[in-house]
Amino acid sequence: MKNTLLALALGLALATACTSSPEEKKLPILGPREPKVTTVNGKPQVDTVYHTIPDFAFLDQDSQMVTQQTVANKIYVADFFFTSCPSICPKMKSQMLRVYEKYKDNPRVVLLSHSIDPAHDTVAVLREYADRLGVKSATWHFLTGNRDTILDLAQQHYFTTAMEDKTVAGGYAHSGAFLLVDEQRRLRGHYDGTKEQDVDKLLKDMDLLLAEKHGN
Repeated sequence: MKNTLLALALGLALATACTSSPEEKKLPILGPREPKVTTVNGKPQVDTVYHTIPDFAFLDQDSQMVTQQTVANKIYVADFFFTSCPSICPKMKSQMLRVYEKYKDNPRVVLLSHSIDPAHDTVAVLREYADRLGVKSATWHFLTGNRDTILDLAQQHYFTTAMEDKTVAGGYAHSGAFLLVDEQRRLRGHYDGTKEQDVDKLLKDMDLLLAEKHGN
């Protein structure tokens, strides 16, 4: 149901984006939305309330608490993985490295990789994993925490698949999605992190998002 809702919202947002003037060059805002009616000078005014990522708190590979304050006034890319994943995670991380290399010195960009197997992926395991990837910057946080909280965040708020499944290799089923989030914690893009061409588009869209005026 959540994936269907996101697909509908994607279609609406893309249709709206196609009618925008070329000068605007703004990414669509994804996810469900609802009208909010307020009264201004005695007249009703309808504003749109967009879906946003809720507050969160997880530990990263340096035992530092990463929260919504970490991404305040920044754009970020989120994904969901686990270090012992035998299938798509290596492809995802090779592609996320491309994003990291381009933006590692940009203070307005953060990468958040959430482990969906936190029982195994302790801080020490994530530290070793980050070291193997050669990640030295605080730009890329590998996160661990309560498993149910992480799975709920993935499925209910990022609208991506992440669940325990004993029938698949590794014991967890998840998508390879990279989710682009703006400074107001609104979803602005959904990409297949296993495909180079999708990540090419992500890199271009991140530049567009960074160029957007604050508060839009």
